[in-house]
Amino acid sequence: MMELGEKLKSHRENKGFSQVFVAEKLNVSRQSISKWENDRGYPDYDNLILLSQLYEVSIGELLDENEKLKKKIEHNNEDIASKKQKLRLLRNTLGKDESLVLIGLSALASFIFPVGIIVCMFVFFRNKRCNSYYKLIWLISILALALNLYAGYGHLANYMGWGSVSIEQIE
Repeated sequence: MMELGEKLKSHRENKGFSQVFVAEKLNVSRQSISKWENDRGYPDYDNLILLSQLYEVSIGELLDENEKLKKKIEHNNEDIASKKQKLRLLRNTLGKDESLVLIGLSALASFIFPVGIIVCMFVFFRNKRCNSYYKLIWLISILALALNLYAGYGHLANYMGWGSVSIEQIE
């Protein structure tokens, strides 16, 4: 029984097509065509359909109802779909990296006492693991929150008169 790669190569050569020509028609690299023809990889369903149309043979004839090959093609399609989904997620998160804005807010929050506590809570809420400086943002926010709490204690101590020193004159 002929393997898929041998069939692809045979049909391509029968049509008088070069690997470059087929690659351009399928919008893939020439290396992909070579890989398929040498059974080091398999085309996905879309490319298999295009190959059957280009070579004017049925998909059934190309696959020869080979269950092992079908499973590999399905597995490849699942891998491709998974990688495409990861790529979409990566593209979406790269465009939404708020790291520098959150670092700036955290640093600014350390200088503004009553508003700084609220800003720190906002930064904690907005910081996501997909941010480039996720851990640095947490560290700066914690330091800013500690500075705000210390400043708040100082204001409260002044208002309540805690720690005031009275000097008596000794005669």
